[in-house]
Amino acid sequence: MTEKATLAGGCFWCTEAAFKELDGVKSVTSGYAGGSVENPTYEAVCSGETGHAEVIQVEYDPETIGYEDLLEVFFTIHNPTTLNKQGPDMGTQYRSAIYYHDEEQKEIAETFIDQLESVDAYDDPIVTEVEPLETFYEAEEYHQDYFEKNPNDAYCTINAGPKIEKVREQFSEKVTQ
Repeated sequence: MTEKATLAGGCFWCTEAAFKELDGVKSVTSGYAGGSVENPTYEAVCSGETGHAEVIQVEYDPETIGYEDLLEVFFTIHNPTTLNKQGPDMGTQYRSAIYYHDEEQKEIAETFIDQLESVDAYDDPIVTEVEPLETFYEAEEYHQDYFEKNPNDAYCTINAGPKIEKVREQFSEKVTQ
């Protein structure tokens, strides 16, 4: 039995590639959540007018990797203190957000953030939104497995590469061998 986690941590190409490294992750799908327009396109989301964030939806085996483990990776590979900005990307579609699937995920996420703040894990306050997942819209096919399909793309090399390396180094016990 698998479960799902939906996370927004900047460009979905980068977060998708990093989460695919983890043992117990069955699939990672790039998409959109948190907006007000049905069936948004990438162009519409990038305009900032739909209210959606670029997200990944992670399908995982909770017997192998837990939701809290996913949050640990999530908070390691992106900056949860910058509002509507990750690396070179700016706009509401790049906000930091956790879209929970049930009350248990909400509680775990809120507790996780509280724990990070209680130990001053970051120099600035965490701005990650914790919101219920209303609807997940799968991104266009050319966005799926983008890093895998375009490993030499300059954007991916500069932005996704370091996230993947960070996962491999800091979570080596959780990486698929």
